[in-house]
Amino acid sequence: MRINKYLATCGIASRRECDRLIGEGKVTVNGKCAEIGLEVSDDDEIFVNGNRVAVKKNEYYILNKPKGYICSVSDDKGRKTVMDLMPQNAGRIYPVGRLDYDSEGLLIMTTDGELAQRLTHPSNEVPKTYLVKVEGTLTESNLNPIRSGVEIDGVMTKKCKAHIVETNKLYTKVHITLTEGKNREIRKMFASIGKEVMLLKRIKIGEINLRGLNRGTYRKLTKQEIAYLNTL
Repeated sequence: MRINKYLATCGIASRRECDRLIGEGKVTVNGKCAEIGLEVSDDDEIFVNGNRVAVKKNEYYILNKPKGYICSVSDDKGRKTVMDLMPQNAGRIYPVGRLDYDSEGLLIMTTDGELAQRLTHPSNEVPKTYLVKVEGTLTESNLNPIRSGVEIDGVMTKKCKAHIVETNKLYTKVHITLTEGKNREIRKMFASIGKEVMLLKRIKIGEINLRGLNRGTYRKLTKQEIAYLNTL
């Protein structure tokens, strides 16, 4: 990694400002003044103004968000946020994407900004699967408009996968997989076929799922899971 990016990743300053510090001789690598463009690694001893710096390892968690929490690090209205569910020593983590106040389910929490960008950027089309519960009976053919795309606020939704997993006279449960994430999109999609969503729960991001994780609890992602997310 180039020295300016390394220092920026450590939180010292922007890359441009780090180049200025290097040019002023305030950065040393293994006891020698650094040069702009120098390649460094975690094995090098790097000092800025006499203080050693190092990249902090990123933290990665999966949280089963309950209803009644907002996906934010703070809230000026005093509402509960997902940060209230995380350990205080988790570092400067933040939620990747969002689930609205009345939705629940899988949420990734991390300090890794590059991964967060990769998972949320529309061009990457990362698949996210939800369990949707609506009142009354649905048939597979009723879901065809949703699968093909419906118009929401003047814009057509992308094609998606949807299938019924349970149905009776009282309610129907559907699994739906999207590759986009517009505000309240799923609720609006079902409203377009005359159905109000009673429960909305994200159950998978790619192949990462909530198995064994109770509402309001979290766990650290495994190395294998982190590696997998970086391939999406």
